[in-house]
Amino acid sequence: MYDVMIIGAGPAGLTSAIYALRSGKSVLVLESTAYGGQIINTPEIDNYPALPHVSGFDFATALYKQATSFGAEVIFEAAAAIEDHGETKTIVTTKNSRYDGKTVIIATGAKNRPMNIEREQELIGKGVSYCATCDGMFYRKKDVAVFGGGNTAVEDALFLSEYCSKVYIIHRRSEFRADEKDVERLRGKENVEFVLDSVVSGLLGEERLTAVEITDTKDGKKRTIDVSGLFVAIGQMPDNGAFSNVVKLDDKGYIEAGETCETGTPGIYTAGDCRTKTVRQLTTAVGDGAVAALSAAASCR
Repeated sequence: MYDVMIIGAGPAGLTSAIYALRSGKSVLVLESTAYGGQIINTPEIDNYPALPHVSGFDFATALYKQATSFGAEVIFEAAAAIEDHGETKTIVTTKNSRYDGKTVIIATGAKNRPMNIEREQELIGKGVSYCATCDGMFYRKKDVAVFGGGNTAVEDALFLSEYCSKVYIIHRRSEFRADEKDVERLRGKENVEFVLDSVVSGLLGEERLTAVEITDTKDGKKRTIDVSGLFVAIGQMPDNGAFSNVVKLDDKGYIEAGETCETGTPGIYTAGDCRTKTVRQLTTAVGDGAVAALSAAASCR
């Protein structure tokens, strides 16, 4: 019987583990893939206070080592369901394991949003990618495109511009949502071309991607750009459907919770990008983790 069970070993989940352990509670962390969450793929973090230029991998690894050194038990299994038994909870995993505890913190983060166009799934790993830092080196000295207009898209384009012959950045609007400083850095790259007011509407190529079809959002005209790779960075979405029986989700699938990170179900909390909030950043994720853990620890008897 654990005091606090945490679903997800990203920054929010691991921070929750640290704070719960420092409150004298026993902690279980369940993670479906690898520790670190999305941040582990970020080559350089520049906006985390007092840690400029740290890599996402180094940050996540240090956080994981800190949590486990304090006594967190981390098991790499995916949570499939949460059973609410009142004063106790049970997490059932996809391996049919069952773990019992007094409280649960859901910190599942968010996953990459797909384009939902024809052949997208077919060409993943064959020219279509959602992680420039993971796959960018496969496209050295080749022409590639990035689809998106937020911080991730601009960071991806900056990263790829160091290795690729040409980088097209395709955005559905005329203005970027990304930090202006990074957009200006991108504008200064000679091998980067902006394709604005446009969306990716088609994927071309037989066994591998060879070109993308672009549709102008204003006049509907289509054109083709020859590229070997397309990096999709059009946002993220939560994956909370398995927990909808114990927490309330908004119309986008995020867990409803206020600044205290408490859900409507006693003993169940949430933290990080999987919950309703205005700002989703590394700093807000770890802040959520601390708040959720302290709330959970206080409720344990």
